[in-house]
Parts: sequence; structure tokens; C-alpha cells
Amino acid sequence: MMNKNITIRPEEHKDYKDIVSLILRSFQEGTDYSDGSDIIALVEEIRDSKYYIPELSFVAELDNKVVGHFLFSHFPLSPTKEGGHDDEAYSDIVMLAPVSVHADYSRQGVGSTMLKMGIEKVRELGYKGITVEGNFNFYNRVGFRTSSEYNIFPTSGWPMEEPRCMMCQETYEGSMDGIHGFIVYDMYFNA
Repeated sequence: MMNKNITIRPEEHKDYKDIVSLILRSFQEGTDYSDGSDIIALVEEIRDSKYYIPELSFVAELDNKVVGHFLFSHFPLSPTKEGGHDDEAYSDIVMLAPVSVHADYSRQGVGSTMLKMGIEKVRELGYKGITVEGNFNFYNRVGFRTSSEYNIFPTSGWPMEEPRCMMCQETYEGSMDGIHGFIVYDMYFNA
């Protein structure tokens, strides 16, 4: 379901307070695994890292209100499941995380709409692929498939029990041919 009234734009410093409120409410009311504080810490950690891509960190607006936040950041794959990253070899891959939708706007097409628009921006900037960890029932609807189909494998967390939770998407057909590796979050304390 697409919501044609949503606009996305790169986040600005003036949005940070709204983003924090949005994340807290989104996770407190929408999940049973986080109160949102760890998600805020991850956003801040990504913003402070060399992996941050300012033009791919977005807010979604509806009726002049911030109703969503999501970001894509550089994500070097690890050559082994033990970790270690080759930043140069896989600079064409981005990670989508985290994704938050305001609790008052859930199940209204906000998440799907903002991600489709964001994925198009990733494509326009020339990245070859996107990784995401999350609810496969949702992410499959916006084009993600199980990461092992692309020879990219999880190394920890829920995807080890439910591999469909680790997903990838090519930005164009065949764009991830020859790319392979492991998802290891050892560059982030809060991941």
C-alpha cells in the first residue's frame, strides 16, 4: 500500500528531537523487544561513524509532521563469520537500519512508502545492494529476499534461528553478482 501524501527528505539537525520522540514511541508501542533507547544509541553511533551517509538518512513527513525515520549506512561485509571488514571491497553495500514509523501512523502505508522512496535514492546514488535485518513479512513486500540467496550470511542474533530475518536487495538485476560475505556488527557497540 502506497501513501501518496508522504514526502521524504534528508534528516537535518533540527529534526533530531522529533526523531528521538518518534523512535521511543515507535519501539515502545510497536515492539516487545526494545523500549527504543538502544535504537537511539545505534542511530547516534552510526551518525558518528565513518559509515554514515548524510544524504541517505531520512525523515518521512505527512501533513508537515515527521512520521517516520530511516537511514542507510555503508556496511562492509566480513570475509569470515569471525568478523573483520574490508571497507574497500564492499563499499557498494549499504545497511538499512533502523526504521521507525510513528505509532499513530502504523499500518497506513507509511513504512512501505518511505522505504520504496529511499531504496530509489540508494539506486540513484549507485550502490549495488542493501542489507536489512527484521520482519521478513514486511521487508519482502518492498523487494527484500533472504540474504543467503545472495551468498550473504548472518552470524548472530535472531537470523541464526530464523534466517529469513536477514535480507538483501539488489538495486538492479545482477548488481550483487560476485558479492558475498558475512553480516558481522562488530563495528557498532549498539547493534
